Amino acid sequence: MVPSAAVMLMPVWAFLRLDLRRRWRSLAVLTLLVALSCGVVMAATAGARRGGSAVDRLRDSNLAATVLVAPRTPGFDWDRVRRMPGVEAVGTMLLTVDVRLNIEGVETLDGEDYWYPIGDAELTRTVERAVVLAGRLADPTRVGEAMVTESFAERHHLRVGDAVTARLFTPGETDLFLSGKALHAASGPRQPLRIVGVVRSPAVNNFTHHSVIMTTVSFTDAYRANLFGAGGHRVDFAAVRLAQGEAGLPDFQRRLAQLSQQDDIQFQNLVEEARDAKGITGFERNALLMFTLAALVASAVVLGQAAARYATAATAQLRVLLMLGMTRVQATAAAAAGPALAAAAGAVAASAAAVAASAAFPIGTAADYEPAPGRHADLAVLAGTAVMAVALVTVAAALTAWSDFARKPVAATPPRSMVADAVYRLGLPVPVLIGARFALEPGRGRAAAPARSALIGAVLGVLGVLAALTFHTGVADAAGNPQRFGRTYQIEGWVGFNGTDFAPAREVMDAFTADPDVVAVNDTRVGVATVNGLPVHVFAHQPAVAGRLLPVVTLSGRMPVAPDEIALAPQTVRETGAQVGDTLTFAGTERAPMRLTGVALVPDGGVSYAKGAWTTGDGYQALFPGGSFTYHQLHVSLRSGANAQVVSQRISAVLGGQNTAKLGPADIPREAQQLRNVRGLPLAFGVFLALLAVATTGHTLTAAVRRRRHEIAVLSALGLTRRQSRLIPLAQATTLTLTGLLFGVPLGLALGWTMWRAVASTIPVLYVRPVAQLTLALVVPATLLIGGLLAALPARRAARIGVGEALRAE
Repeated sequence: MVPSAAVMLMPVWAFLRLDLRRRWRSLAVLTLLVALSCGVVMAATAGARRGGSAVDRLRDSNLAATVLVAPRTPGFDWDRVRRMPGVEAVGTMLLTVDVRLNIEGVETLDGEDYWYPIGDAELTRTVERAVVLAGRLADPTRVGEAMVTESFAERHHLRVGDAVTARLFTPGETDLFLSGKALHAASGPRQPLRIVGVVRSPAVNNFTHHSVIMTTVSFTDAYRANLFGAGGHRVDFAAVRLAQGEAGLPDFQRRLAQLSQQDDIQFQNLVEEARDAKGITGFERNALLMFTLAALVASAVVLGQAAARYATAATAQLRVLLMLGMTRVQATAAAAAGPALAAAAGAVAASAAAVAASAAFPIGTAADYEPAPGRHADLAVLAGTAVMAVALVTVAAALTAWSDFARKPVAATPPRSMVADAVYRLGLPVPVLIGARFALEPGRGRAAAPARSALIGAVLGVLGVLAALTFHTGVADAAGNPQRFGRTYQIEGWVGFNGTDFAPAREVMDAFTADPDVVAVNDTRVGVATVNGLPVHVFAHQPAVAGRLLPVVTLSGRMPVAPDEIALAPQTVRETGAQVGDTLTFAGTERAPMRLTGVALVPDGGVSYAKGAWTTGDGYQALFPGGSFTYHQLHVSLRSGANAQVVSQRISAVLGGQNTAKLGPADIPREAQQLRNVRGLPLAFGVFLALLAVATTGHTLTAAVRRRRHEIAVLSALGLTRRQSRLIPLAQATTLTLTGLLFGVPLGLALGWTMWRAVASTIPVLYVRPVAQLTLALVVPATLLIGGLLAALPARRAARIGVGEALRAE
């Protein structure tokens, strides 16, 4: 008769019950490791999925507009637009010619805040239906209700239900402002406003810096003269949703131009801007997924080793049951049952922790687009990670036990460590020798412990933490240093377009050159040439004053110095397939052969700082005789510590009325903001690895004292004092940490440098070898200190081992 499954499992359950009572501490540690590892992987994976879809989910949930339309003439008839074919909805907002809403009792509003007086009842309801984060939408029939974005509420410490008072300009003051006069204070009517909702909308996110207060259409109607002056010249723009989406935009633009007989209407493609936002959130998602993958690999190694250590200890006891009739399958199942149960419990705890942590996701830019912030349970991620964790731990324990049972036990002395032998020959104290043997030698029988896995864990812990912190240093350096992206200039000026200067370029350059804070001014003419059929923005590297060249970031090779030389940006190099030293034929207004001398970053006035080319002033003239240009810019480098905004204002004051140039601080590259959004991830990964290393090392030290208490008892019977017994775990911890430092520090630095170089070349950004000086200064003492603290409890237990009791138990 074939025994039933229940009968076959009876010995397994019996051993598991005994094991739970005897080794519950080891199982508790394994449960904690699974909970920590799975919790991090679950939270990061779910957060990455959530962040990657945030833009689309927000647009899908709120009837998102396709385009913002901004006519320049007042009194535009939007009802005619609503009747146009292909138009699904139109909602208007008012342009109050930059008259900002004055709010009493709230910190002075500045350029970071925007005021949207809603122009009709459609906006936020039939188009750009705002997602309500708190409260409700404002009632369009009520003058005294307003909505704010989350950023506005946080900046000004406002909540739903709070009341503020709006102070408007008089019609006469508004007319003065429209005539170009500066106004500093409003003396018109006061209108109480109650904040009834905190809302989120993709059009608001794309059009502003997200700090917005919106008043109702009734507010607009009630204060028409105050908003538009005595003449009542209303200028507004509209969010328009098209039935065909972006595909219908060209036809809509053509029809609107015919309908309005205006050729100066501005269009802002919100779908394209959503794609740009998705590019940023996609970068953040990929960074989180890379973090997740690294955490998954580290967790798999740690959990696999922990399960194997547990199974190895169990096999020594199960061999007796094998001789009494237990089958090899039953013994393997018994050895793996405890780890499987611990993994299941840890996965449940990890799922709860991941759901709790989901309130902190998504991160970065995606957080501004998340339509449903707060806790979220991604069941697919939770279930998938839990199943993988339980399977990994169970399989690791089962394979270890199965292979151990396949080997016949031998009484031979296990291999000795050469390092431990060297300690013996040096005549170091007995506790140091015993601690070194505990760390480096596996022992035998019931006292056996996998020393190799403990050593590998120590090395991987130091290696991973140092690599993560080194990588974090590189990310933080690039995120906070625009020069890594080629921003060697702090002020950017626009003086011409399409071959015509709209500002006196020479006078502006002379004014900058005479300023004591200015180091260099580049007269940057930009033209579009083709090479191998590829359009390329060519920048002239031409100083306003001879000898004061604008510094340029070169990734390889050098900048051109002769008229027949050129340097390409990295993405252009990849697209053309060119190499430094090649000669390429560029076709501008004229054709000219150019030798590629280097790879350099360019200003992003064309397309991107990674696409384009630099040539000398004479080289530019060879391609574009007469100096014709698509754009005419000035790039100004300042001395260290100078304020770009102050210098720009000073130059504008010097030029006075003839200043028609557009001057201001250079924009920070989008890629720098992307790095800022994720620079905390390497640090978080380092903390995660440190926690794993601490947990596994602490468990190793505790298990060593428990399994080798017989050896300590024998030594105590031979004269080992309590103080010496206490020093054994400390010596073991020191051996483990020194081994981790010896191999982990150089390997961690090399890995961190390699990872940052790979990421820097992908972004691209100038690679500067990161050195985490504080980390390097603290890694040795901090690691030794942590090892000593972890050894404190095992040392106390070692000193309390009863000689007689331990020997009788053996």
